[in-house]
Amino acid sequence: MERYLFGLWQACGMFCDRFCERPRGAARLYTGGMDITKALTRLNGSGNDPVFVLLHGWGSNELDLPDLLQYCGASSADFASLRAPIAYGMGYTWFGEWAHEGVPEGRSLDKQAYEAAEAIDRWVATNINGSRPIITMGFSQGGLLATHMLRFNPGRYSAAISLSGWLAPGPLPGDKLLVPSQPPVFYGHGSADDIFPTRDVLAMSSFWRAHGTLSEHIYSGMGHSINLDEMRDVQRFLESNELIRPQM
Repeated sequence: MERYLFGLWQACGMFCDRFCERPRGAARLYTGGMDITKALTRLNGSGNDPVFVLLHGWGSNELDLPDLLQYCGASSADFASLRAPIAYGMGYTWFGEWAHEGVPEGRSLDKQAYEAAEAIDRWVATNINGSRPIITMGFSQGGLLATHMLRFNPGRYSAAISLSGWLAPGPLPGDKLLVPSQPPVFYGHGSADDIFPTRDVLAMSSFWRAHGTLSEHIYSGMGHSINLDEMRDVQRFLESNELIRPQM
């Protein structure tokens, strides 16, 4: 779960580890409507200024990721940090059914990822100027959705940063549109992350080598987490793709 190495997220990012009941097998929650009703935003720019759309992980909330921006050279960037629509424990989840620890599989994952992407895309269309580049960035469930948005609406999203995410296996109509555009994708994950099977991590890497310009980084000894080395690599990714100005 949300075992960040930064003290700023100890209280927020780890509360689900402490207070949410962990199902041992498959689980299902009542999902209701998939509409995003809460977001933390800073949308002061205009024109060509990029906006980071931030997508939290299982059992967390919209307060979890904005502080990451100061660690990857984007402290002044505009952002919209979205709260997942489904309540879970003391936080929220993007997926209401899973095989284990917030991780759906197979057709269930494809269906739920599509429904979450629809909700995110509706919110973006309503709240962010269509002329502004959008960079999606997320952790775990949010890491899956960060790259999924490129597949869902390739014309709207410019780049994706997936922190310990994985891949929804089913095809999307937008997949074939990615091949000529090759959008930049950052994929960071730990060598000791045991949340996802190795085959899921390999599938994520393989897909984005074929459909994007992939920058993949594997962090020795890191579990399902984020570390400062990864944030420095994210900064280099953003700078090299001219998504932020280089830091002096």
